[in-house]
Amino acid sequence: MAEEYEEALLEKQKYHDGCPGCKVEQMKQIRQGYPYLELSIIWIVVLATSLPISSLYPFLYYMIEDFGIAKTEKDIGFYAGFVGGSFMLGRALTSLLWGVIADRFGRKPIILLGTITIAIFNALFGLSSNFWMAIGTRFLLGIFNCSLGTMKAYASEILYEEYQATAMSAVSTAWGIGLIIGPALGGFLAQPADKYPNVFSKESIFGRFRYALPCFTISAFALVVTVLCCFIPETLHNHGRQSTSKDDSSEKLEAESGASNGRASQGSLLKNWPLMSSIGVYCVLCLHDIAYFEIFSLWANSPRKYGGLSYSTNDVGTVLTISGLGLFAFQVFLYPLAERLLGPVLVTRFAGVLMIPIQMGYPFIACLSGFSQNLLLNCASILINVLSVSAITGMVILQNKAVDQSQRGAANGIAMTVMSLFKAIGPAGAGILFSWSETRLDATFLPGSHMVFFFLNVIVVVGVAFTFKPFLTRTRR
Repeated sequence: MAEEYEEALLEKQKYHDGCPGCKVEQMKQIRQGYPYLELSIIWIVVLATSLPISSLYPFLYYMIEDFGIAKTEKDIGFYAGFVGGSFMLGRALTSLLWGVIADRFGRKPIILLGTITIAIFNALFGLSSNFWMAIGTRFLLGIFNCSLGTMKAYASEILYEEYQATAMSAVSTAWGIGLIIGPALGGFLAQPADKYPNVFSKESIFGRFRYALPCFTISAFALVVTVLCCFIPETLHNHGRQSTSKDDSSEKLEAESGASNGRASQGSLLKNWPLMSSIGVYCVLCLHDIAYFEIFSLWANSPRKYGGLSYSTNDVGTVLTISGLGLFAFQVFLYPLAERLLGPVLVTRFAGVLMIPIQMGYPFIACLSGFSQNLLLNCASILINVLSVSAITGMVILQNKAVDQSQRGAANGIAMTVMSLFKAIGPAGAGILFSWSETRLDATFLPGSHMVFFFLNVIVVVGVAFTFKPFLTRTRR
């Protein structure tokens, strides 16, 4: 009986010989059981893509100091912001292009290109000997950071319908974990000759290039992922394509979406309001996310006389490692339940509202010391990271439900482009804002670090406000 059912199921669909997308569809029809392998692939690729993005923040303060470009301690945050923002600027310039290429030539080539360029340019960033080399290598790393948008499309295609929400959650979870593990690696492995003199000598490459070890470690992981990705299946269908003139980027944005899976015909992606409104909320939340990471690390590393914690890179790495473990536990065990009970929009709203009082408390944590400071700081860090990733995950789910496969790469390319522009502004703006806050420690209104965390809360409030009608529109299921 089971065999007859499978044969009937396969006959129901029209499959084309030699089409990789059809092979994946056939596999999905007969596959049974939990898709551990596919989810593992999604995890490691997204993890490799996200690790280099924020791995520099725990040591960026000291790297700028070593470059000697900042005239005073108060200027370090100013220059640090431009190094952080250069990656996002590069990614903003090419994300839509990579999405269109992925829709035309396939997901797999873009995924492979993304992982191999991480290995190359992140290693070169670790060897930076001056401010401009650091900006240049980070910019190139952003230009070729093409895997995330493609993986969102890939994740929604490699798994059958029952597990597509799980796939989207896996993308966001791996992304969030990478944004935590990356800084943890940067914190523990930076300046190895100073921290671990019995292992690394001052004359070794890691003694001369004090920030190369975390970058080389991430590049080595990206190389391993590149090899593994050589064996993943392609999910894009290559039959029934239109002429080349109809496949360029402008036509891709204007392509008609069929009314499959209960969706209405959507026409132009730019006129697809469920997609564009969810991208708007997503970008605001991502702006907060990157600005928070920049400000948290600068604040933790800065001297106590400026309202900071005087933390070392190891101290910051410890806090972020604990936060990563908390985030992993929540996203794996509790987020799916919360999403089923509340839905992605309500999860985003509740997460945003809860972040506001926690961020207001950070400046007061700096007034404490010892065990009480460590306990409150770790609890606050875990909560902010859990809430931030949960809010972003909801918008990722809505984006991929708003389009069909033929437009999914371009749709995620648009999301990555706009999000990268926001994230390019985030580090630069946060660095300038942080430097300014250190000049107004005695101000009557929002003195010192109170001001930077206040602005983080303003961003959260805007993001939450955008989840209400008439701004946010949801796709009919």
